[in-house]
Amino acid sequence: MNLMDLQSLPHFPTLQAAADKLAERPNHAIDLTVEIQQIAAPTGAEKRRADWVEACFRSMHLADVSQDDVFNVYARIPGEVSAPLLMVSAHTDTVFPCETDLALTVQAEGRIGAPGIGDNSAGVAGLIVLAQTLLTLPMPPVDIWLVANTNEEGLGDLKGMRAAVDRLQALPGGIGACIVIEGMGLGRVVHQALGVHRYEISASAPGGHSWGDFGSASAVHALTQLAAEITRMKTPKDPRTSFNIGKFNGGTSVNTIAQHATLELDLRSTDTAMLERIDAHVQDIVRRHQENHQRWRSGVQFTVAAIGNRPAGEIDEAHPMVKALSHILAHIGVEERPDVRISSTDANIPLSRSIPSVCIGLTEGADAHRLSEWIYTQPMAKGLQQLLHYTWWTAAWLTTGARTQPAGRASQPDGR
Repeated sequence: MNLMDLQSLPHFPTLQAAADKLAERPNHAIDLTVEIQQIAAPTGAEKRRADWVEACFRSMHLADVSQDDVFNVYARIPGEVSAPLLMVSAHTDTVFPCETDLALTVQAEGRIGAPGIGDNSAGVAGLIVLAQTLLTLPMPPVDIWLVANTNEEGLGDLKGMRAAVDRLQALPGGIGACIVIEGMGLGRVVHQALGVHRYEISASAPGGHSWGDFGSASAVHALTQLAAEITRMKTPKDPRTSFNIGKFNGGTSVNTIAQHATLELDLRSTDTAMLERIDAHVQDIVRRHQENHQRWRSGVQFTVAAIGNRPAGEIDEAHPMVKALSHILAHIGVEERPDVRISSTDANIPLSRSIPSVCIGLTEGADAHRLSEWIYTQPMAKGLQQLLHYTWWTAAWLTTGARTQPAGRASQPDGR
C-alpha cells in the first residue's frame, strides 16, 4: 500500500465524502469557535473551558471520557487495533486574564476578531469537529485519543501536554504519533521543536527611604544594571537565537529604595548547544554581579529560578509525516509547497521523547496574543479537511510502515 497515494487509504471514498461535507457546513466550526472563545481560559485556570469540552465529548458518547488533575480532557475513538495509538490534541488555554473583554467583532466579510479566537479557540473547535466527523466513518485503523490539554501558553511550561503524554504513553503499546492542532497557520508544518529556557531572576537589597537612606543599595538599581548587561549580549543569526526580558517588577513607592525586584527572561535557539551556551552566559552574568556586590558589601543578593523548560526535538523534513502532510495540503488545494518550520508548541514534548509529531494550523489570521487577534472564517473548511485526511492517514501509517521508519530525535532531555 502506497500511503502517499491518498486514494489507497482504507475507506478513502467514505473519507473523501466526509471531507466534502465539512465544506458544506462552513459555519458549524466557526460557531463552535466563538462559543469556546467566550469561555475565559487563562493558563492555569482552564477548568470552565475543560468542563465544556468534557460535556461535549460525553454528549457524543465517546469512549473513555475523563478529566485529569491539570484539567486535560481525554476521549477515545476505538480503532481496529489499540496500539500504537494516535494522539490528536489542541490546547484550551489563552494568554488573556479572566477579566479580559471577550467581545466578538465582525471586522469584514469573512473575518472575525476577539481575544483568543485563533489561539486556540479555533484549534479546540477543530478537535470537536474531528470527533464528530470520525463518528460518521468506519472504525479507524488504530485507537485515536483526543486530548484538549492545558498549560501551553506562558508559564504553563507545557504542563498539560507533559501530563497527557505521560498518561497515554503508559498504555500498552504507547503513543505511535502525535498531531497537535493550532487554530492559525493553515499550510504551516511544524516538525522541529524550538528549545526554550525561562528564568525568574530576583534581587533583594537593604533598601530604605529615598532621602534618609540615600546610598543604601536598591534591588531595582542592582537588577537594572544586571538586566542592562543581558540586553547587550550578542546572539548569532545562524543558528537563530533570541532573548527577551518580558517582565520587570519591583519597589513599593517612588520615594522608597527598593528591597525586592524580579525579572522574567526568555531564551530561545534553534540549536540546543547554542541555547546551553547563552544560558551559561546569563548564569555567568548573574554570578559576576553577585561577586561584585559581595566585594562591595552592599547587601544585594541575586537568586535565579527556572520557570520554564521547553525541550527541543525534531523529525526530519523527509519523514513520512511531513511528506504526507504536504501531499494532503496539495490534495485539498492549499499549498503545493507548505511552510515547513521550527517553533515552540505542544509538539515539543512528544518530539523530545522521540515520538513522531507535527503541529498544524486550521485557518489564517493574525495578531495572536493581542486583543486585536483575528481569523478568516472561509479557510477553516479546508483546514478541517486537512485535519481529517491527516488524522486518517497517520492512523493508517501506524499500522503499516511506521515501525520501520525513523522516530523523532530528542535534542535535549525533557525536563519533567
